[in-house]
Amino acid sequence: MRQSGQPGAWDGPSYRVHTKHFEAAFVPNAGEDLEAVDNVDVFVDLPDGSRWSTTIITLAHVELVMKRWATSGEALGGRYFWVSDGLIVRDAGISNMIQALIGLVENDEFSQVLQRPDG
Repeated sequence: MRQSGQPGAWDGPSYRVHTKHFEAAFVPNAGEDLEAVDNVDVFVDLPDGSRWSTTIITLAHVELVMKRWATSGEALGGRYFWVSDGLIVRDAGISNMIQALIGLVENDEFSQVLQRPDG
């Protein structure tokens, strides 16, 4: 069921988006506003049958986490942020994240940024 103004539809816990470049399954938190999503796992299927994954995180969310870690002591007191399969974007929201993914495909950078879940 497609929500008015939204680019995709819910499929169980995943929010699926179809573009001419790929099909993406975003896994936001239950009840999360899709245009406020700032940290989400996504699985992307390309037309060639390959499957890719990443965690998309906004710059603002990274900053928030690092500030929290400065207090908790994690990651050397918030001195670094590291994630092996992460893509940092400027703007929150599924529609902004879709545009970033489309740009990666169109610029032939997709396989340099996302990872294959099977290794």
